[in-house]
Amino acid sequence: MIPANEFCASHKIEVTFINSLQEAGLIEITKISDTEYLYESQLNEIEKIIRLYYEMDINLEGIETVIHLLQKINDMQEEITLLKNRLRLYESI
Repeated sequence: MIPANEFCASHKIEVTFINSLQEAGLIEITKISDTEYLYESQLNEIEKIIRLYYEMDINLEGIETVIHLLQKINDMQEEITLLKNRLRLYESI
């Protein structure tokens, strides 16, 4: 786990932004002894959100929508791959 304040300092963002991401349900934060921690597995997603928010000027509601749509696209790509693999089975018979 990464301390949220260190992550924010290294990315030059406010800790309140990270808290707003948690409130929106976009990330999870764990609090241990008055220190908030980010899960290492979420860092790529958080960095993507930071780029959307600061570089592309997309608000949190828009980011929620973008992330939801990207997840749907990813799910559909996985399903397409699964169906292609099934089709190959039947084509080889």
